[in-house]
Amino acid sequence: MASNADIANAFEEMAALLEITGGSGFRVSAYRRAARTCAEAPDDLCVIATRVPKQLEAMEGIGAGLASRIIEFATTGSMADLAELRAAVPPGLPELLELQGVGPKTVRTLWTEGGIDSVASLKSAIESGALEGLLRIGTPKSIANLREAVEHHLAAAGAPKRFRIGQALPVGEAVAARLRTVAGVGRVEIAGSARRGRETVGDLDVLVGIHDDAAGGRVSESAVSMEGVSKVLARGPTKVSLRLAHGLQVDVRMVPMAAFGAALLYFTGSKEHNVQLRERAIARGLHLNEYGLFPDDGSPAPQERGIAPVAAADEASIYAALGMPTIPPECREAHGELGWTEAPRLVEVGDIRCELHAHTTESDGQLPIVALAELAKSRGFHTIAVTDHSRASAQANGLSVERLLRHIDAVRAAEAAVGGIRILAGSEVDILADGHLDYDDETLAKLDIVVASPHTALRQDPATATERLLAAIRNPFVHIIGHPTGRIILGRDGLSPDIRTVAAAAAEHGVALEINAHWMRLDLRDSHARAAMEAGAMIAINCDIHAAEDADNLRYGVMTARRAGVTADRCVNCLDRTGLDRWLGLRRGGRH
Repeated sequence: MASNADIANAFEEMAALLEITGGSGFRVSAYRRAARTCAEAPDDLCVIATRVPKQLEAMEGIGAGLASRIIEFATTGSMADLAELRAAVPPGLPELLELQGVGPKTVRTLWTEGGIDSVASLKSAIESGALEGLLRIGTPKSIANLREAVEHHLAAAGAPKRFRIGQALPVGEAVAARLRTVAGVGRVEIAGSARRGRETVGDLDVLVGIHDDAAGGRVSESAVSMEGVSKVLARGPTKVSLRLAHGLQVDVRMVPMAAFGAALLYFTGSKEHNVQLRERAIARGLHLNEYGLFPDDGSPAPQERGIAPVAAADEASIYAALGMPTIPPECREAHGELGWTEAPRLVEVGDIRCELHAHTTESDGQLPIVALAELAKSRGFHTIAVTDHSRASAQANGLSVERLLRHIDAVRAAEAAVGGIRILAGSEVDILADGHLDYDDETLAKLDIVVASPHTALRQDPATATERLLAAIRNPFVHIIGHPTGRIILGRDGLSPDIRTVAAAAAEHGVALEINAHWMRLDLRDSHARAAMEAGAMIAINCDIHAAEDADNLRYGVMTARRAGVTADRCVNCLDRTGLDRWLGLRRGGRH
């Protein structure tokens, strides 16, 4: 069965091909809106298409015509319109869209006016000088940009397309730390999708604010001489592009400090958020670009004509000049944030006061109970929950009932020995394929906290997966549904339950849905967590600790929560000890 991402990619490809072939701008925009809606939909669109297709038309930007195409894709795996568009262009033409900075309009010009129908033919045209004088893209600067884009594309052949945020962000932070030591550097920040907290990134953007041109040269030299650089893809006065040994591309951009805020806003994105900001600026008689917010006199590139910006040095001043609160980077995704009159106070790492999903050496963890408790104390937590695996997780040394009962006693003894922190005796209990839990209710009643998680049968159909999770939610001894889909980012899709139904049930029964903070999981994903928030469910942000370093993954869970609009009052990990005890007791008739 096709995924939501497959449907979104089909619409995005249709939009690009339609623009290349000179189709209606209205249809191009409609396909792009549909692609975005499908990519971010929390529900399985193929299930809706086959069971309640009318619901598709209720989705933002999806009318009857687009709904029929989703239904067609869900039932046949393709769209006739897409097949026709592919047939209308040379087979090598779509690859040109993969070039950095090359959009459908440029591809159309290259094709219709330059006879270029592939990356190879573009490379030949650049080398032969055939592009010179070509309308709009035949200037020396444009040709140089195309040459650089082709070189990047060919150098990247065979390299991974996406990297998990937990792999990419530490690399960016190491680069930023190095560049902050360069003389003449005023500020260094990571931008792009990594700053917005997306679960995967294609490359890293590192923005460097410099006090003078000489500092730019020193930044360039420092960047290219870093350990781990396998290839310098491009090197100029304002940008250095590097390929690292493991395939990740890092683009270091140098900008004057006076324009740093505008550049950070621009390179953070998202593209859709930036478009809406520019439209808002135009409506106010202003012009916004990566150099600042300027009075709009009808001419491009005001910075080149000496026009002073209204705001440029920091993001907050630009948002303020546009009559807006400063939008948190994680929320810059064109989800209605431009309509905010004030920005919500989203959950932060410092708000987290307890960890409610952690493993010890009794199952598959690396820390004994006391060491786990000391780790939690060092983080300033008031509570740590020991939730070793249940017996069905044999591969994780899951505990039999007899072992679990002895483990509970060991947890109580450790709490008395450590002091200064509450240690909950819990379990991560498998939700079996039929929805039953791995321990009976009599055993579950002996635990302080139960995290119920799916670990097997992760290819169930959506209806079965939904009922499986609902059964666990209805069990009065369950407090948290751990990593509800069981997905692994860039690894496996996991379950595709009706997340709205699951979230509504969780809200009704007082069960929290977990954002598992490990960067390979981030499950709930952002769109699912947003649906949970809309349904009124509580969110848990847990590190699923197996080793001490896993506690450092908390920031990725918080990033995902912020992308979903989670506030501290909706996160059980932000409760104080009294509040946590009260919440735990509510599932058992107020007794705890």
